[in-house]
Amino acid sequence: MTDSRLIKIPGFCDVHVHFREPGFSYKETIKSGSCAAAHGGYTAVCTMPNLKPVSDSVEHVGEQQDIIDRDACIAVYPYAAITMEQKGEELTDMSALADKCIAFSDDGHGVQSEEMMRTAMLEAKRLGKIITAHCEDNSLLRGGYIHDGVYAADYGHRGICSESEWGQIARDLRLAEETGCAYHVCHISTKESVEIIRQAKARGVDVTCETAPHYLLLDESMLEEDGKWKMNPPLRDASDRQALIDGINDGTIDCIATDHAPHSADEKSRGLEKSAFGIVGIEIAFPIMYTYLVKPGIISMEKLLDCLVYNTRRRFNIPMGDEYSLWDLDAEWTIEPENFISMGHATPFDGWKVCGINHSTVINGEEVYKL
Repeated sequence: MTDSRLIKIPGFCDVHVHFREPGFSYKETIKSGSCAAAHGGYTAVCTMPNLKPVSDSVEHVGEQQDIIDRDACIAVYPYAAITMEQKGEELTDMSALADKCIAFSDDGHGVQSEEMMRTAMLEAKRLGKIITAHCEDNSLLRGGYIHDGVYAADYGHRGICSESEWGQIARDLRLAEETGCAYHVCHISTKESVEIIRQAKARGVDVTCETAPHYLLLDESMLEEDGKWKMNPPLRDASDRQALIDGINDGTIDCIATDHAPHSADEKSRGLEKSAFGIVGIEIAFPIMYTYLVKPGIISMEKLLDCLVYNTRRRFNIPMGDEYSLWDLDAEWTIEPENFISMGHATPFDGWKVCGINHSTVINGEEVYKL
């Protein structure tokens, strides 16, 4: 008998995760990552291609797919790279890869060459596939590792300017309009990105985008001298955070993806400057957003579920069977990363008090997570 306190919520779908296998299984594995996702109420995820080997050929994607088939407890859809080894110099054989991947991305790297991105978009258009872009202009990075704002200036850190993100988004949207390619923007973090995408949608460009829970709930004023606050793109300022919330509410931002990016404890213990980029979040994404966005009335539950379930599946044509999780939304608890299923523990939400405990995740009658 189901506990009457439990609320049935459709299975979440995350189109941007890093499960690190093959190549970096000391950070995460398909098994640990998919079990962590199930704990968070996710029943489908899309894994980024920055692996070893990079998912840039049928053989290399096949290596990951073999592990998925063996170890994943939920649906896991691999991306394939846009360029060989994600170096931006040579296009992958997108035609051969098209039926092996959910979409194409060089995530972790912006495609620097406009001509290369145009060629990729034309091929993706021909194949009916999506280009999913990590937008970052390397010429504007200047060795930065947090937002180029007040905190960086006050504490002597090198900053990453907002234009390094929105400038490349603007370029790509011009190319998407020219080519007719279906285009999806990863982890947007700036107010300019929101406005540029809003205007492109109004013009009829075939574009969708995602942001992440940390950009909706945190900003640079909250930074600490700890690697758990380092991610790419970085936390921006309060006006950027508000613009992202507005973008969720007006439909400019379609998806919320965690960019779940586990690293070893050592890799995240080196401070803001020297720690690896990336945090984990797939086990806590729903509780933190329910607690700090839905309960205060900042966004609606309906809008949150659109961004976590329906828009993601619709855009990437990800099927949904009888998939759900059972939540006690009144249960209060404190985030303690040492209790995560994920092998990664670095999160700026460490110690936050949240509402919502998942008791069970079910896919087509099979319980893939149980409290």
